Amino acid sequence: DEKLCSECGHCFAVCQEDIGVAGRDIRACINCGQCTAACPEGALSVRNDVESVAAAVRDPSKVVIFSTSPSVRVGLDDAFGYTRGAYEEGKMVSALRALGGDYVLDVTFSADLTIMEEGTELLGRILNGNAPLPQFTSCCPAWVKFVEIFHPDMIGHISSAKSPIGMQGAVIKTYFAAKHGIDPQSIVNVAVTPCSAKKAEILRPEFNVAGRSVGRPEMCDNDYVITAKELAGWIKAEGIDYERLPDSDFDSIMGKGTGAGVIFGNTGGVMEAALRMAYTAVEKKPAPDSLLSFEPVRGLEGVKTASVEIGGQTIKTAVIYGTENAEKFMERDDFGAFHFVEVMTCPGGCISGSGQPQGDIIPPPDSLRKSRISNMYAEDRNLPLRNSIDNPEVQQLYREFFSEPGSEFAELMLHTHYYPRSGSDAEK
Repeated sequence: DEKLCSECGHCFAVCQEDIGVAGRDIRACINCGQCTAACPEGALSVRNDVESVAAAVRDPSKVVIFSTSPSVRVGLDDAFGYTRGAYEEGKMVSALRALGGDYVLDVTFSADLTIMEEGTELLGRILNGNAPLPQFTSCCPAWVKFVEIFHPDMIGHISSAKSPIGMQGAVIKTYFAAKHGIDPQSIVNVAVTPCSAKKAEILRPEFNVAGRSVGRPEMCDNDYVITAKELAGWIKAEGIDYERLPDSDFDSIMGKGTGAGVIFGNTGGVMEAALRMAYTAVEKKPAPDSLLSFEPVRGLEGVKTASVEIGGQTIKTAVIYGTENAEKFMERDDFGAFHFVEVMTCPGGCISGSGQPQGDIIPPPDSLRKSRISNMYAEDRNLPLRNSIDNPEVQQLYREFFSEPGSEFAELMLHTHYYPRSGSDAEK
C-alpha cells in the first residue's frame, strides 16, 4: 500500500542482509514474507485467504479440515495481549471448531512422518551413497525456492521429503478420507501456519498427488493456507471470546504428535528430531538424554555446528537460519564434510514466521523469540513420547498404508522433486 509506505527501507534491508535476495541481478521473491514482518507502517502485507476459507465453511457440501503447525500455538496468544510466546494448544483447537472446522488435526503428526522419511533418506545417503551429501532439510519452502533460483546446482542436496504440510494434505485426502468414509473431493484442507511461504508452496503443480491417485489431477493436496495472524483476525471478526474458550483436543487419526514434532518450529528442532530418530533406528535403543536435549543445535546463533556418534560413525551436522547465512555456509571449504544441514529462512525458525502475530514491537525482539523457543522445548519435555519413531499413529499409518519408510508408495505420496528456476520462472 503505497499510501502507507514511509520509504524507511526496512523491507529492503531484511531482504538483502538476512534473506540475501534483494540487490541481486535476478528479480525474484522466495515468498518468506520477512519484508512484511519488518515493515513498521503496515504497508506490506501477506495475501489473506480467510474469506475463501469462511466461504468453504458456509458451504454444506464441503468438509473443512484445519491442520495446525507447531509454532502457531506459541504465537496466537500474542494477538490477544496475553503472556508473550505462551504455549496455547487447547484454546486454539476450540477456536477452530468455533469457526466451523469439521475436523482439527495436528501437523506435529506429519512432522513425525517427515522425520521418518527424511531420516530414512539421510541414512541411505550416508550408508549407501545413493545421493550427494550433505543432505539439506526441505521443510522450509522459502529455502527450497532460494536454492532453485540461486543455486540450482545444489538441488540434489535437498531432501526429497515433502514438508510436513505437504505430507499432511496428501495423507488427509487419501488415508484419512478413506478411514472416515469422506469423498476426498469434498474436503477443503486448510493449513494454519506461521509461514507465508506455505501459501506459495501448496500451489506447486506437483503437490496434487492425492488428486492424481483418484484420477482428479486438478485437485490440490492442500487448498488454503491461513497464517496465525489471519486466524487471530478471523477470531476477532467473528466476535469469539477467545479468553473464555475451553480447551479442546485434536481429532483422532493425525491428531497425535511427539515432542520431536513439536520442536520443528524452532531453529535446530528438525535436526534434533532427526538425530533422535536416526539413533534409535540404527542403534535399536532409545535415544540418550543428550539427544533429548541436544544443546549444540539450540539457540539463536545464525549458524551452529555439532557432531554426534551413531552406529560407530561421526555424523557432522549444521543448523542455519537466514538464507544469506546458508549461502555463505555453502561456500565454506569444509562444506563437503557435513552430512546433514538444517536450513530455515526466518530468524529463530518458524516461531518467527512472517505470519505470526507480532505485538507492538516491529520487528519482533529476540526476547519474544526466546520465549517462544523455550515454551516449545518445555512442551517437548512434558510429553510422554519424544521420538518420532515412537508415534503410534505414524506406526499405524505405515502398517495400514505405506508399509515402511522409503517404500515405493511412500516415495510416490510423501516425496517430491525440485527444479531450476530462471527468468520469468524465478518470479513465480
